[in-house]
Amino acid sequence: MDEAFLTSWLSLQSVDGVGDRTLLKLIQAFGSPDAVLHATADDLVTAGCSSELADAICRGPSAEICRQIDRQVAVAARLKIRILTFFDGDYPTRLKTIPDPPPLLYVSGALLPQDAVGVAIVGGRRATPVGRVITEEIAKDLSESGVTIVSGLARGIDAAAHRGAIAGKGRTIAVLGCGIDRTYPAEHQTLRRTIESHGAVLSELPIGAAPQSHHFPRRNRIISGLSLGVLVSEATVDSGSLITARLALEQGRDVFAVPGSIKEEACRGSNHLIKEGAKLVEGARDILEEILPQVDARQRAMLRLDRTGVEAVASLSHEDARVYDALSYEARSVDMIIESTGLSAAQVVATLLSLELGGRIRQLPGQQYIRI
Repeated sequence: MDEAFLTSWLSLQSVDGVGDRTLLKLIQAFGSPDAVLHATADDLVTAGCSSELADAICRGPSAEICRQIDRQVAVAARLKIRILTFFDGDYPTRLKTIPDPPPLLYVSGALLPQDAVGVAIVGGRRATPVGRVITEEIAKDLSESGVTIVSGLARGIDAAAHRGAIAGKGRTIAVLGCGIDRTYPAEHQTLRRTIESHGAVLSELPIGAAPQSHHFPRRNRIISGLSLGVLVSEATVDSGSLITARLALEQGRDVFAVPGSIKEEACRGSNHLIKEGAKLVEGARDILEEILPQVDARQRAMLRLDRTGVEAVASLSHEDARVYDALSYEARSVDMIIESTGLSAAQVVATLLSLELGGRIRQLPGQQYIRI
């Protein structure tokens, strides 16, 4: 998008009373934002504007707003940010189908056709260690199957989802609740750069926009809108990820949830989703079974359905098998494993190390272990 074209988009978008739907309707009617800005008040009223809105469009943005727009356009050019409009051929097709698609998308990284087969994974920022491990595992398995993982770059479950996708050598998309020139939270700057090399980072917000709380519910509709379904991996009852799940239902997307302990506060929201009808998910295969009927032949050809990330494990020695069988997807301490297996502490510790090096288990904080 050239600078003059972007300036006209942002100028029309900045007029009081021009919301997203009005913006798209006017551009469809007149052919371009510049044509809207130069239309007469009578033509604008004929197109459906109120007289007050027509007058505001004819006046255009204030001098201060124009200076702000010029600065945004200059930053976009300097940072080489790609900007997609709703009418561009590369605009995500699935996102166009939601009731309120963003007119503009700021993009760093690259969007590819295979991203049409995407699954959103969201959850709480204060995720449990077990929740993060399970999220990474499911995201990795989906990624290895060719599914693009969509999330919000937040702490906790979101970050685990992105990291799992990267570990699976697949693609991932992060949708920001701030301007594309910012990274929130700041400690995810390195993760963001990795995402950009394995997918894309998106925002609908103006360049320079701060990560304000009211931006995130709007951001969430894009996360679900890009996806065939939304998995809530772990969420409290007041988690913003439940908003994403509700938006997904409104958009006609599937909703999935990972079950958690009934005693764990971090799982109450996601467990409630299952009670309300969300599909219970124990692994990537559960999600693939639901989304594949929505995938056309061309998209299916881009998937790797022979790989679900669950490969047959090599046979274990008798001692290794005893320790492995004593573990589960709930964290267990070394003392619990010793008591369950009847092996000595030295045997258990050595076996746990062997299983961890073999990629079959993961150590969590506090000398606890979990199957993966």
